[in-house]
Amino acid sequence: STTSANISYALAVKGMKVLQIGCDPKHDSTRALLNGVEQVTVLDYIRSTPPYDRRLEDIVLDGVKGIKCVEAGGPEPGIGCAGRGILSTFDTLKKLGLDEMGFDVKIYDVLGDVVCGGFAVPLRNEYADGVYLVTSGEFMSI
Repeated sequence: STTSANISYALAVKGMKVLQIGCDPKHDSTRALLNGVEQVTVLDYIRSTPPYDRRLEDIVLDGVKGIKCVEAGGPEPGIGCAGRGILSTFDTLKKLGLDEMGFDVKIYDVLGDVVCGGFAVPLRNEYADGVYLVTSGEFMSI
């Protein structure tokens, strides 16, 4: 998450319109970009908000340098499938009009496991054209 946030920041500084979607059930990917604010996850939002009341601005927040931030959230640990949750998030964002926002780059901060999809999930249904794997074991990696 630290690596993703720093890449998003660097691209935004260069003038790009950036979207970062945190796809970890811990929903901490965008916290640094939101100055420590923990945002509502898309999955919590769709559980608590009827379809006719859903609005994109409720789940896409403005971070530093204009970076748009989303957190997918996920199931309770050991219950459900994180990959399915991510796909539900992507479907919801599409229905609410995220694709019309014209981003230069979308960063998906996804888990590296493949049990429930992991980094393969953004490739499904053409949410991404390619995947770059950036790994680090350090908290302050870049």
